Amino acid sequence: MRRLLAAILCTLVLSTPATADSVRLKDLGKFAGWRDNALVGYGIVTGLAGTGDSPGNKATRQSIANVLAQFDVVVPPDDVFSRNAAAVMVTARLPPVARTGDTLDVTVTSLADARSLTGGNLLLAPLKGPDGKVYALAQGALFVGGYKFDLNGNVAQKNHPTVGSIPAGATVEAPVRANLLRTDGTMVFTLAEADFTTAARIAEAINGAFGQTLAHAQDAEGIEIAVPEAARARLVDFVTRIEKLAVEPDSRARVVVDERTGTVVSGGNVRIDRVVISHGDLKLSIVTDNLVSQPLVVGRAGDGVRTELVSNSRIRVSERDETGYVSASNNTVADLISALTRIKTSTRDIISILRAVKAAGALHADLVVQ
Repeated sequence: MRRLLAAILCTLVLSTPATADSVRLKDLGKFAGWRDNALVGYGIVTGLAGTGDSPGNKATRQSIANVLAQFDVVVPPDDVFSRNAAAVMVTARLPPVARTGDTLDVTVTSLADARSLTGGNLLLAPLKGPDGKVYALAQGALFVGGYKFDLNGNVAQKNHPTVGSIPAGATVEAPVRANLLRTDGTMVFTLAEADFTTAARIAEAINGAFGQTLAHAQDAEGIEIAVPEAARARLVDFVTRIEKLAVEPDSRARVVVDERTGTVVSGGNVRIDRVVISHGDLKLSIVTDNLVSQPLVVGRAGDGVRTELVSNSRIRVSERDETGYVSASNNTVADLISALTRIKTSTRDIISILRAVKAAGALHADLVVQ
């Protein structure tokens, strides 16, 4: 016996596909060359209360010896046995435009076997880019937000005590500036989500705003923009005018399903063809009753008479018999989900139905199952 989900979508008010709202170009992508830059460095954290690297870590011992040597204190690495220091890696993000003296947030992570960086202080550490050049210097007290204490086999830990941060802990020493204008006097605007229709609309909007043909779509992701001679001296104003332009982005229909949480996210105008859906609703339950069999007269019935535990099991099978017809000749996924919700269909059943509708070729959208 099977249950046909009762909903007649043909009687619903057919919704007109919603027109996408206009979105600023600034929110749709960015100009080529406008990106953050990764910085990384090596350093030493001191001031740890016996939670630093073990004396067996040769890299930490050598680093401590090198630091002391800069202050005319010569100590062989083999004579360093402190557990109040730890070797760490320091990372930061350098923005596309930075001037000397700007500050950056840094993240400090343990490199060896330190148990905790709580209470530590990072010594001056240079931060390098992929080209090997030092762009910033980091130093300061760590904010860990966690701890780890152990004594006699007992451990108390919160969060990850071997990772810390220093807000505004690095100072920019070498300025950087993103170069948006190419040598041929053009710029390229790249979309975050590649789409041919959106790229064409952006090129049309730019040409209409400036009254001349300056932009053309190279592909589904990039729009090449020719910068007039007069605008090159005031490139910021030119870029600002472009970023303020609004277009209606177009995208491929997509339905996202998260089976772990039972979440379904879909555009309101995702279309489905005529389809009939049958979904089973079989419930099986096994009930066991445990009873105690007690003789009426204990001790008079002879040997072998005793109290017994008796288990009685029952199997219950129930299946609802409800029929209906689902017609979706010109409706959306939103209409279907709305109708299924009204008849109290669970979210996980809706997910199963959407997967079956997609397999039947009636769902005109990409079904993304996470």
